[in-house]
Amino acid sequence: MEQVSFIVWRESVEALLIVGILYTWLRASEQGRRGLPYLWGGVAAGLALAVALALVLLGVYSWLSDDGQEWFQAGMSLVACALVVQMVLWMKTHGRTLKHELESGAQQSLRHDRWWGLLVLVMIAVAREGSETVVFLYGTVSAGAASGSTLMLALAGAGGFLAALLTFWLMQMGGKLITWRRFFILTEFLLLLLAGALLVGGLDHLISLGAMPPLIDPVWDSSALLSDSSGLGKVLADFAGYRAYPALVTVLALLFYWVAMLVTLRWVGARAERSQAVTS
Repeated sequence: MEQVSFIVWRESVEALLIVGILYTWLRASEQGRRGLPYLWGGVAAGLALAVALALVLLGVYSWLSDDGQEWFQAGMSLVACALVVQMVLWMKTHGRTLKHELESGAQQSLRHDRWWGLLVLVMIAVAREGSETVVFLYGTVSAGAASGSTLMLALAGAGGFLAALLTFWLMQMGGKLITWRRFFILTEFLLLLLAGALLVGGLDHLISLGAMPPLIDPVWDSSALLSDSSGLGKVLADFAGYRAYPALVTVLALLFYWVAMLVTLRWVGARAERSQAVTS
């Protein structure tokens, strides 16, 4: 359940940040206020697209055979992993200039009095966050990192959204304890942990299907020290991909994932700093 709450919280905060930047900018002038209906129209359209994606995924899953569902779950886990990584890298690249980019787009709509462009901008932004949430949640459930009734999953999602509203309000108040910089640093690390768990979940499905050789299974047995089915071990399994009985291919894949992420993040961060230095 905590994975569902975390995903909804993180994605909702990012969507609120985008909408909040544009809302504040539009309210600053009489002419800009004319764009507010288009802002909310873009939010509604983006949410509708995300809901449509969720219905499509559920429909496709219901049509598949048992083996087909297993393949679909493996694919969704790996796609969700890739999307989490892409989102982290995108924020690493655009986080410093996001406010300027959004306000520049709104300025173009204001200058030419073409508010439909603003609606499309907001719709794409909200649909992106919403569709990522849908894929992340589906991938998390498919990977076995979240279990429970539909009601409990819905309550966890609602709790995550309420936490997002509180987080956004605290950061808008300009608090020193919770800042946007600290928020993105913390959630970047947690998202990468979650992506690793999604990767492991997808590999578990592929191994069970016989599509990927485990090489050695298991490499070790650490269940006596830390079980992956209860307590702290369960949390680590859900959030970081810990396995008490890991296959060798899983260990190698997770090791490669973290090395690749550390190298890529350093490179992307350095490039973003150079780009900002050139434009400033």
